Amino acid sequence: MGTQTDLGQALNAAIDAALREDMPEGDITSGSIIPAEARSEAFFLAKEDGVLAGLEVAARVFAKIDPSVIFIERFRDGSSFHQGDKLARVKGPTAALLGGERTALNFLQHLCGVATATRRFVEAVAGTKAKILDTRKTTPGLRLLEKYAVRTGGGTNHRLSLSDMILIKDNHLRFVGSVSEAVRRARAKARPGVRVEVEAASLLQVREALAAGADIIMLDNMPLETMTQAVALAGGRVPLEASGNMTLDRVRAVAETGVDFISVGALTHSARAVDISLDFVRRGGPA
Repeated sequence: MGTQTDLGQALNAAIDAALREDMPEGDITSGSIIPAEARSEAFFLAKEDGVLAGLEVAARVFAKIDPSVIFIERFRDGSSFHQGDKLARVKGPTAALLGGERTALNFLQHLCGVATATRRFVEAVAGTKAKILDTRKTTPGLRLLEKYAVRTGGGTNHRLSLSDMILIKDNHLRFVGSVSEAVRRARAKARPGVRVEVEAASLLQVREALAAGADIIMLDNMPLETMTQAVALAGGRVPLEASGNMTLDRVRAVAETGVDFISVGALTHSARAVDISLDFVRRGGPA
């Protein structure tokens, strides 16, 4: 999984790209009507309940526009917040606050949405051994940030990229012909320590994956009864991951089959942005 250095680099790259997109030649509205000496103060205000993720991203947005902007956190990433809570305070040149407002909110609302969705899934399986995993179904360019938000919400990261581990899926098997041959080829070429996971759509494929020596088996779109049988068949020899159409309504029942992991693409590809606003509390004026 990505290091803190990787996350920091990804964060800076994402912010730079977002600011180039939003203000390629500056904020011509604020530049036209706001005096350069004007100063303001504003609060990030929660308009609904959620789980916090991404305050550092918001802070860096303003710092890149104007390093003199002061950003003061009132909550920490990973904490729950409620409607009406003031999550952070920001003060500095009015034009800088207005210029960074939308970009900071876009990141913060989205990452809070990912963390909030993750927390709901984690709470839904509480008391079972199942861990909630994310997937590679992420926004291009934002994967490290979104996976950070998943961790912040209490979830566990699956592989970061195609380079991290081997995951033999149905399309690989269609080409190779069998689970055992696919695992054999993977073991022959993989560097030491790389795990091999096999996607299984039936109990027959679960048996084949076990016999072939897979490190992890993904139970793909299996009915609950079949998952329960797969857990009994594996007998704890390898971890089992349930995948496919995971919703809050059914994730508890999936966890109770005894699987070790449940992967949920919706954590990142369908998380609804949390409603947060930037409310100015002091009219801009001379410093």
